[in-house]
Amino acid sequence: MKRIFNFSAGPATLPEAVLKQAQSEMLEWSGSGMSVMEMSHRDKDFMSIAAQAEKDLRELLNVPAHYKVLFLQGGATAQFAAIPMNLLRGKTSADYVVTGSWGVKAQKEAGKYGKANIAARPGTFNRIPPLSEWKLDPNAAYLHYTPNETIEGVEFSFVPQSPGVPLVADFSSSFLSRPLDVSKFGLIYAGAQKNAGPAGLVMVIVREDLLGQALPITPSVLDYKQMADNESMLNTPPCYAWYIAGLVFQWIKKEGGLEGMARRNARKAGLLYDYLDSQSFYSSPVEKSARSWMNVPFILEDATLDDEFLKGAKQAGLSTLKGHRSVGGMRASLYNAMPEAGVQALIGYMKEFARTRG
Repeated sequence: MKRIFNFSAGPATLPEAVLKQAQSEMLEWSGSGMSVMEMSHRDKDFMSIAAQAEKDLRELLNVPAHYKVLFLQGGATAQFAAIPMNLLRGKTSADYVVTGSWGVKAQKEAGKYGKANIAARPGTFNRIPPLSEWKLDPNAAYLHYTPNETIEGVEFSFVPQSPGVPLVADFSSSFLSRPLDVSKFGLIYAGAQKNAGPAGLVMVIVREDLLGQALPITPSVLDYKQMADNESMLNTPPCYAWYIAGLVFQWIKKEGGLEGMARRNARKAGLLYDYLDSQSFYSSPVEKSARSWMNVPFILEDATLDDEFLKGAKQAGLSTLKGHRSVGGMRASLYNAMPEAGVQALIGYMKEFARTRG
């Protein structure tokens, strides 16, 4: 079997141990006589899988008891609409801090259901605007931000303050990458396909007092109260993705929990950024204070070499390094499951390419 290091921004690499366990259970799960993909979501076997996954996620994040944990369909993008539908709660506007492409999309979608104020937005998506530039509305229904922007590789190093206003965050690209104080948030959400499992599943963790006041137009499957009352099974959930996510949660626990992930991720990102800063053939377009651990964009000094760089990288077993079409250059995504050996292999290739082409 050909082995590569997959630097895709998502769907992304999964832990090898998880893939092997899923492979061993593909035809039959735990003596049930069937694959997880064949089980009814109402079956006691799948109910036990779902319950264990929620329990493990709550333990990893130390989720307070007065928060609901939902496993939903539609990815994070569906939540761009679900959040204002559920959280406007009689108000007419919400604040959005926009620091990249996904923040733009979230703000634009929210504008269909109320006024989506841009509370802060840098001129270029390579930094986090200082708090002195933020213009928050004390009457806003909530404050939304994107802690890590996948495309631009910009990441918050702090949790914003939102006095008297629920804080909402799209953690899709940095979910489970380090410890997080859930109690600081009204709602967090994350697509699974970066750090937690396959595409098609999104996790929503929402404070209970924010439930039950959805707009009348809210579809049932986007109504957090209805989904919570039905344990995320108002309709058939993405069962297999939920199962794989549960295996990922167990893998993280075995690897030292979120503290272990933080040490691992800081080390990997540090290796790559240290190399980028040590020479001039490659460079990082992101301000140092806003650099992401998860998504590392970089550019070649001579952009005419981009295609040759990517071709050689693929031949070296380094996959999916091309930057997003909206920004160009390169991007290496270093999610939890990317081993340090992958980062070392990338740096080795970059050094050799610079030596022969620089």
